[in-house]
Formats: sequence, structure tokens, C-alpha cells
Amino acid sequence: MNQKPIAFVTGGTGFIGSHLIDRLLSKGYHVRALVRNPDKLGFLKDLPIEIVPGDLFSTEALEKAITGADYVYHVAGLVAAKSKAEFFRGNRDATRNIVEITARVNPAVMKFVHISSQTAVGPGRGMSPVNEATPPHPLTTYGKSKLASEEEVLKFKEQIPVTILRVSAVYGPRDTATFDYFKSAYMGLELLIGFRDTYVSLVHSTDLVTGIILAGEKEVSQGQIYFLGSEQYYTWNEIGYVTKNVLNRSLFRVRVPKPLVFVIAGISGLASQFKQKPSVLNFEKAYDLTQDNWCCDISKAKKELGYRQEVTLADGVKETIGWYLKHRWM
Repeated sequence: MNQKPIAFVTGGTGFIGSHLIDRLLSKGYHVRALVRNPDKLGFLKDLPIEIVPGDLFSTEALEKAITGADYVYHVAGLVAAKSKAEFFRGNRDATRNIVEITARVNPAVMKFVHISSQTAVGPGRGMSPVNEATPPHPLTTYGKSKLASEEEVLKFKEQIPVTILRVSAVYGPRDTATFDYFKSAYMGLELLIGFRDTYVSLVHSTDLVTGIILAGEKEVSQGQIYFLGSEQYYTWNEIGYVTKNVLNRSLFRVRVPKPLVFVIAGISGLASQFKQKPSVLNFEKAYDLTQDNWCCDISKAKKELGYRQEVTLADGVKETIGWYLKHRWM
């Protein structure tokens, strides 16, 4: 009898990580998941997985979990922080620790897959999407820290098979990042930034997880970087139209001037300094939100990995809103 392949996943209690674990289990993997607090398993509760207590700097726990693993999926990352040092520790330094331990205790690993972000490269110029040849020009400390994490991974590409995935905006069941948009729409309000169309690659979690596993399992991905997003590029007008149809109600549209976004973000960021948890919305984040083009070209992933967008925007929004309603998030 063939032994189950073993996958070690960081960030498993989060949105993308939990969906990845679900898919790996459905494919017959034995999954080890790094969990900071085993009493707060969230979406992982009652799943037949091996829980590894610890964080991204728990050397002994990581060494044990990574030893013998066929695949390491490093999904965890810091999306909000109160300082530059905190961002770089949570993204660059943590990634360096994970990949160094992998190379040291498990040089026979089949693949180390690092989940990065399109923000590591930055927005598209004009109407052109970014691709793997685009010189990185991250706008925020978060984006810069994700680019730095990629550089740490690439230092080990001669020692172990590594793959970097730059992910576009994501949505789907369990997501907290796009939840506020759908919650506002559910309350009858459609918020748009600026007074002209802005474009975005928006990938459903189902498609993203497919791409992540393809990158892990395909030998051709060794040492490569890929963008994962939607094949179609959307305007927020289109997203609002689809959302309105799914909800079957009219939405009151409010366009927020870009300068006001910076004011709101600045206030939010200032207020977060007095709170325990940092705010995702801050002055830097406003630069991201006010860009006209957050599209990425996924041609390389399509050609080399066989990656495709399977979930339409209409189906994805319907499933996502249905999940929020079922679980009483709104």
C-alpha cells in the first residue's frame, strides 16, 4: 500500500490555509498544520490532521514537523503591523527561518511552496497587467516585506526545490478581507473609490488552492515564480453589478474621492496605535486602494502548470455571500 504524501502547512487556521488543508485532505494527503494556539483551531477543528503547536520561530517544533514532509506550503504571513520592523520580522525573517530549517532537516523535500503577494511587485502601469518580468516596485512596507521574503526563499533554490506564488486579490467563503465589501452591499451600500473605473484580478479561493497544489506537485515549477489570479480582469463596477444581482436588491452607490481615502486611512492607522491589534487600513494601505490597475498576467501559470480560472465571478460571489449568510456573518 502506498504511503500517504505528507504536507506541512503554515497559516492553516487562516482563510487560504484552511481551504488548502481541506483540498489536501480530499486528495489523500496526511497534513501537518502549524497552530499557534491549539485551543483555537477555527476551521481546522475536528479535521483528521496532525496539529503542530508553535509559531514561525518555534525551531524545535518546526524541525519535527518538516522532517519527513514531502511538501512544505508556507502560507502564513503578516498583513497588518504597527511598524516596519514588525512587518519584516513576520514576513522576511519568518520565511527565512522556515526555508532554512527545511533545507537543513529535509533536503529531500519535493517542494517548498511560498505564498507571496502581487503587492511584492506592485500595481500595473497604465492598462498593462504585471507579469513575472515586471521589475518589482512595491508601494507599501507590507509589499516590500513580501518581496524580501521571496528573496530569502530564492537563496535556497540550489539546495531544495522552491516555488514562489504571487497571489492577486482573493475572495471566497471564510475571507475576512473582502467581507466588509459584501457586508456593505448586503446593507444596500456600494462603495467605489475614485471617479473612474479601476481594474483588479480577483481569484476565488477554490481556483487559488488548485493553483497552489499544481505548483507543489509539478516538477516544472522548481525555482520558478508565478502569478496566480483570475483570467478575467474586473472593474469594481462589474463586481458591484454581479453582487447586486446575487443579492437581488438595488445598491446605493457612493464614490469616495481618493484624497478622502487617505484621510480615513490615516485616522484609522493613528487610532490603531492605541489598540492592541494593528489596523489593516492605514495611510500606506491607501496607496494600494487608490491604484487604477491591480491586474496580473497568469499566462505563465496557465502554460506551465495547467492553471485555469474555473469559478466565474457570478458563481463565486453567490457561493461567498451564501456562506456568509449561512454562518451568520451578516
